[in-house]
Amino acid sequence: MLIEKIKETIQKYGLLSKGDKVIVGVSGGPDSLALLFALNRIKNGLKLKLHIAHLDHMLRQDSYKDAVFVKKTAGKLNLPVTVSAINIRRLASKGSIEEIARNARLEFFLRLAKIIKADKIALAHSFDDQAETVLMRILRGSGLYGLSAIRPKRQIKGVTVIRPLLETSRKEIERYLKMHGIKPRKDPSNSENLFLRNKIRNNLLPLLKEKYNFGIKEVLVNLAESASIDYDYLHRQAEKALPQRKQMFALQKLKKMHPSIRRLALRLSIEKIKGNMRKIDFRHIRELEDLILNRPAGSVVDLPQGISVRKSKSHIFVYKH
Repeated sequence: MLIEKIKETIQKYGLLSKGDKVIVGVSGGPDSLALLFALNRIKNGLKLKLHIAHLDHMLRQDSYKDAVFVKKTAGKLNLPVTVSAINIRRLASKGSIEEIARNARLEFFLRLAKIIKADKIALAHSFDDQAETVLMRILRGSGLYGLSAIRPKRQIKGVTVIRPLLETSRKEIERYLKMHGIKPRKDPSNSENLFLRNKIRNNLLPLLKEKYNFGIKEVLVNLAESASIDYDYLHRQAEKALPQRKQMFALQKLKKMHPSIRRLALRLSIEKIKGNMRKIDFRHIRELEDLILNRPAGSVVDLPQGISVRKSKSHIFVYKH
């Protein structure tokens, strides 16, 4: 049963505490609607305060109807709701529509969390989403962190983002909605193969399941869990290896580090300055290693978005210009 599965996930990962104020991201689709109704079912036991949030990306002419639907649902459940809109297509020149939409939605949730002083943001990523994400990261050439994919709980800008549906399959979600007569909104773009995730969901995963491994989703989700545990350990070791001034490394110490810890320490240093690791890929890390091990003092490696790394006779400096 979906409610029991969610309770198990919440307990397993410590997703909720008594009295939490929780923003529930609701698009109006099946997954987010199931999450909302499930959390509403268990809210009294945990004394949760729920607040619904919806962002209209304005990617479809009738997308405003999703916002209307979410508002009506909030009214039926007697829950507070905040709705906003952003024209994603106007920002499309700055990156992929998928990435821009995802970032805009997260920023909206984080802003709202600060305004209403929410403890958690609950998102409706499911077991199937996890499998799709791992496969997408493999195709794009990801490292260990990328293979960790979607985490059940994550701190972002002082707010805890949780995913109570992460161990619940799409079939279980659909069964729950049907059993309770809950009719979600349908996004027709999900059936179109315009984006990589849709191609993976509609074409590649069914092919892998039919021709290669019937349990492919379970295999991918297990890979994510293993990668997450391994990455967490390496991350802790890399944090210990970081100097007090996280932008200045002793050259000889860097050279003696295990390559795994060295690479991760460099990534963490860049992330501290840049705020994220977007646009930084494997070839950049390899170039930094070449700088450390082979290039002469005075050499500089320029990274995306104004980050540079300079080598002196005794140190490596990471800075923004």
